[in-house]
Amino acid sequence: MTARTTRRSAATSRITAVGAIAVAGTLLLSGCGDQTKKDSGTDTSTKSNSAPLFNKLPKKFQDAGVIEVGTDATYAPMELKQNGTIVGVDPDIAAALGKQLGVTFKFTSGTFDGLLAAMQTGRYGVVMSSVSDTKARQEGLDDKGQKTGKGVDFVDYFTASTGILVKKGNPEHITSVDDLCGKKLAVQRGTTFEAAAKDLSKKCTTDGKGALSIESFPTDAEAQTRVKAGGAVADLNDSPVAAYIAKTAGGGNDFESVANKSDAGPFGIAVDKSNTQLRDAIKLAMDAIIADGSYKAALDKWGAGDGAITKAAINGGS
Repeated sequence: MTARTTRRSAATSRITAVGAIAVAGTLLLSGCGDQTKKDSGTDTSTKSNSAPLFNKLPKKFQDAGVIEVGTDATYAPMELKQNGTIVGVDPDIAAALGKQLGVTFKFTSGTFDGLLAAMQTGRYGVVMSSVSDTKARQEGLDDKGQKTGKGVDFVDYFTASTGILVKKGNPEHITSVDDLCGKKLAVQRGTTFEAAAKDLSKKCTTDGKGALSIESFPTDAEAQTRVKAGGAVADLNDSPVAAYIAKTAGGGNDFESVANKSDAGPFGIAVDKSNTQLRDAIKLAMDAIIADGSYKAALDKWGAGDGAITKAAINGGS
């Protein structure tokens, strides 16, 4: 299950719907959502024809010198705000991509479940927000398998599994998603974790273990608050996010994280299906930053090296 998947598609999540729950799911993001007014550009300061892959970009982006990026900057360490600036794993990877492509990736934060739809209306060039690459999102299907749009293409850049965030001390002794049967779960709306939770609930009922009670919130921060207050036994996230929250929230005294590594799946940079030239240029840039070490440096800076890939893929999710 992979979160946003991953949010975010649950561990098989913002990745691929969780095998057991998957933070992956199949919810096609729709609706624009409120956009924050503060934008953040990555550190790519030079826009030059001399950049190695500048000529691979569509002319529109060559002329603009900027690729607008939709994100939900509430998902540390992948993307978060510090002093009004969007930082994290994704912005740092984007900065490295920008040096290869000769453009600036400019991040704007909005509501997660509206990002893909906003990109398809032209608000963003790409979406980079720990979005799990799933077949449903590629094909534009909702969580019932119904066609709701044309879908998107993904350039895969990271791997994550489902992380189960529980109260410090793990009072319910949760060790896997199966232990959530019959209990109340908090998730972020529009993520693959939400869809995966619904699938898990059906499985729990079939197995005679009791359905899940699922509460969905606009942001993951609200889901975390629910768990901290004891209103839900767990919040589902992508593994690096759950680990980061457990380490930092309340000085490390609020939560614990339980990893479910068997359901690992890819995060992808989402690109409109009509924009294959941009998609292919980003794929080339990803392979370049993997080769030159700047990709690894971005991950290591945020303690996310476990999610590293060795080669970029297009639509590698399932």
